[in-house]
Amino acid sequence: MPTNSPSSGSRPRSVRRLSVGALLLLLTLALFVISLGIGRFWVSPSDVVGILLSKVLPVHQSWPAVDVTVVVLIRLPRILAAMLVGASLATAGASFQGLFRNPLVSPDILGVSQGASVGAGIALLFFANNVITQVLAFVFGVVAVVLTYSVSTKVRGNPTLSLILSGVAIGSLFGAFISLIKYVADPNNTLPAIPDWLLGSFASINSTSLEFASIPMLSGVTILLLIRWRFNVLAMGEEEAKALGMDTRKIRIIVVGCCTAITAAGVCISGIIGWVGLVIPHIGRILIGPNHKSLLPASVLMGASYLLLIDDVVRTISSIEIPIGIATAIVGAPFFIYLLHKGQWGWG
Repeated sequence: MPTNSPSSGSRPRSVRRLSVGALLLLLTLALFVISLGIGRFWVSPSDVVGILLSKVLPVHQSWPAVDVTVVVLIRLPRILAAMLVGASLATAGASFQGLFRNPLVSPDILGVSQGASVGAGIALLFFANNVITQVLAFVFGVVAVVLTYSVSTKVRGNPTLSLILSGVAIGSLFGAFISLIKYVADPNNTLPAIPDWLLGSFASINSTSLEFASIPMLSGVTILLLIRWRFNVLAMGEEEAKALGMDTRKIRIIVVGCCTAITAAGVCISGIIGWVGLVIPHIGRILIGPNHKSLLPASVLMGASYLLLIDDVVRTISSIEIPIGIATAIVGAPFFIYLLHKGQWGWG
């Protein structure tokens, strides 16, 4: 009689994961090409592909020069930034949820977004310079998480719970500083710029800011992808992971460091964009399962596609661009409520 071996049972799941991954990759590439063409100035997908290929291959140019300017100089940096930030936030969210074994954890759980907001607020209050704003936002985001980790090491008990509670406290402290900055800011000139930054936008993205933020984001995401199998071990519990020879403290530092770097880098160029790192990993678990070896690559693709799609909507739906942080909340919160109602966490 035929027997059902473990390998035969896992084969359909492997095929499903590969199929979903291939579809996500095709969707991301298609959305990338379409996004470069849509806007107030339409460029056909064939011309978009031709323009991109002409940068690396000797392609016959049959499109006007203005198309090249629109696609390469205006839209490409913004689209790459939206994809990179979306992929980074989704990866950080999936990593933190795996590290803390908690489905409600998001990339800003350790106070990085609040810290970055304080840095940006200080820059807007005293300097009003885009480069200084991005640098201080990144630095203060990292400082907030360093403070969180330092406080957690002084707390007795479960190190994971201590880290989360310390993050809540530090985040609240930096949130108070944000309110203080708003209170002392000039109501006519400086004050309006602070909420605008906090609501998130890719409108001011250029190649310089993209290059500045892409290094920590790409580095952090790459490291998390390389160690993603370790999240499956951590899912069994800290004691079990230690019994299997894993240095959980070292892994925790690496994951927190990478997630902090990619979240701070994303926030410093786009402002605060919520719900991406919370909702996308849950969708990934529903589509592809809880195995982090597949979940993290899927989160990269889904996060990039999702935030790019949202950005396409906010920059084309009206003449006045809606802050992307508002749009992600409008879409993400109801969907998260739906998951709560259905109990479809895809967890465990």
